[in-house]
Amino acid sequence: MRDYFIRRFLLIPPTLLGITLIVFLITRIVPGGPLERAMMEMQQVDAAGRGASAGQGMALSQDQLDQLKAYYGFDKPVLVSYGLWIGKVVTGDLGTSYRYNEPVWAVIKQRFPVSLFYGLLTLVITYSVCIPLGILKAIRHRSLMDNATSVLVFMGYAVPGYVLGALLLLFFSARLAWFPMGGFTSYNFDDLTLGGKIGDLFHHAVLPLACYLVGSFAVTTLLMKNHLMDNLSADYVRTALAKGVSFHQAVLKHALRNSLIPIATTFGQNITLVVSGSFLIETIFDINGFGLLGLTSIFDRDYPVVMGVIFLASLLLLLGNILSDVLVALIDPRIRFK
Repeated sequence: MRDYFIRRFLLIPPTLLGITLIVFLITRIVPGGPLERAMMEMQQVDAAGRGASAGQGMALSQDQLDQLKAYYGFDKPVLVSYGLWIGKVVTGDLGTSYRYNEPVWAVIKQRFPVSLFYGLLTLVITYSVCIPLGILKAIRHRSLMDNATSVLVFMGYAVPGYVLGALLLLFFSARLAWFPMGGFTSYNFDDLTLGGKIGDLFHHAVLPLACYLVGSFAVTTLLMKNHLMDNLSADYVRTALAKGVSFHQAVLKHALRNSLIPIATTFGQNITLVVSGSFLIETIFDINGFGLLGLTSIFDRDYPVVMGVIFLASLLLLLGNILSDVLVALIDPRIRFK
């Protein structure tokens, strides 16, 4: 098993090279890049300075074009530019943002705590509530509790998080004014006491958290219930009951462990969601998180930030997959990776 995980870790660098190379090539191919936008802005400024009647001399000179290409890194071949970018990444430098004129890591680091806050809360609430709820629904299958919670779960699964966010803002913020319209904290957050800061933080987090939870809540609950029901009807559980094992012990010590394997398989993939979040939900609630940063950087053609976001998200996904394999091996002793 040790050799298997060593090989998995050794596969991370070439996988990251392949992902980032593809994205880097796409950023050089798509039209409307930062060079074209800078040329257009300079021409507009030049046209405004000369007056609308000038009508000529508005094209950029070759020296200006060369300066723009050198500034945006388009003065070298694609593979050479990619090699230079990889060399900076190895030293911890993700480049400089075109839009913010700051190091990419500094821009990302400002958004990291916001998405991490919502991601960790979503992860903790989802697994701490959905796993016990799934167990209870499997044990009391077709009961009133099971049917009522199933209706709520399917209703939540049918409504996208961003649609629910718009409805919650309209009803609870605009009409009832129970919660703020958006933002991560209030404007006077720094002036509040410690208790006031905690209360203000969670006051702003109630509605976005409901949107984050609505989709993953249903999937995790039904996944837990369905696999536990399959294991409860398996031969080894019936054999344990026939030998005198109580139903409570058969569920907790026999069926539950095997039912947690699908949960462990998908756990690592949620690590990426913990950080990346949802750009749609962040847009609706005006939350400056990691997901919204990735979306705005694509729209603004801020390619250094795009590459930084893709690099970190891919790295987290690869590490999350390895974490899933570790959890599966710990839960199921029959699994031995070779």
